[in-house]
Amino acid sequence: MRLEFTKMQGLGNDFVVLDGVRRSLELTSNLVRSLANRKRGIGCDQVLLLEPPTQPQADFRYRVFNADGQEVEQCGNGARCIARFIRQRRLSNKDVFTIQTLGGRMRLKLLDGHRVKACLPAPVFDPSAVPVCSQPEGLLHRFVTAGGDCLEGVALSLGNPHLVVFVDDLSATQVERLSQAVQQAHYFPQGVNVGFCQILQPDSVRLRVYERGVGETQACGSGACAAVVAGRQQGLLDDRVTVHLTGGTLTIEWPGDGVPVSMTGEAVRVYEGVWETEQVDG
Repeated sequence: MRLEFTKMQGLGNDFVVLDGVRRSLELTSNLVRSLANRKRGIGCDQVLLLEPPTQPQADFRYRVFNADGQEVEQCGNGARCIARFIRQRRLSNKDVFTIQTLGGRMRLKLLDGHRVKACLPAPVFDPSAVPVCSQPEGLLHRFVTAGGDCLEGVALSLGNPHLVVFVDDLSATQVERLSQAVQQAHYFPQGVNVGFCQILQPDSVRLRVYERGVGETQACGSGACAAVVAGRQQGLLDDRVTVHLTGGTLTIEWPGDGVPVSMTGEAVRVYEGVWETEQVDG
């Protein structure tokens, strides 16, 4: 098998990007896992596939596959990389375009340098839409894991499911253990991206995110948006917030209910190559 690919990253959240516009591609779970394998493949958090649209309002269709081979709804950092990929591959001469995802349509705008502004769908808090098997008290859901951990957080959907937990000291938070415990407790039937957020100022937060099917990543764009939305809904944050992630910073803007969330940050092409293999391991 022979595939041309582009390796891209948004704040250290890295992707293998494939052009399914000029060449029709069929991705299996085994193929995705092989591509994402950091020892035997190219290595990435997600594989991104760009295709022609199937909706008249969209310029392109954008599909996201986690490193475990599972196709998911969308990825904010990936969307910014897709915008730069479209321009670099000369698939469009627009500066603003609309892409369709499993989680809804997104609007992307190319800015100066490596920066891209992405508008994600408006947040939804309805437990059945997230989905989450828990009823909140106000905005907060309370979860008890098999190990006896008690977590309190805001569950919401931005086209993909998120749980945001606010903490006093992010450095002392056991992100991996707690996130895995939440996944294993089966409160979220489709899995969940778990974000742990420490508020520094009303316009500044620190955030670490454990992404379903991947693990903790250096940055999660939709997770950053979810954290700001959750903080705004509780009256803790301004409508424009700088989110400090392990891999860098994002600017998130959200005026309030019923309005899409916007995210601005860098997206960088790392290298291009050809991936060849005689077999795809399971």
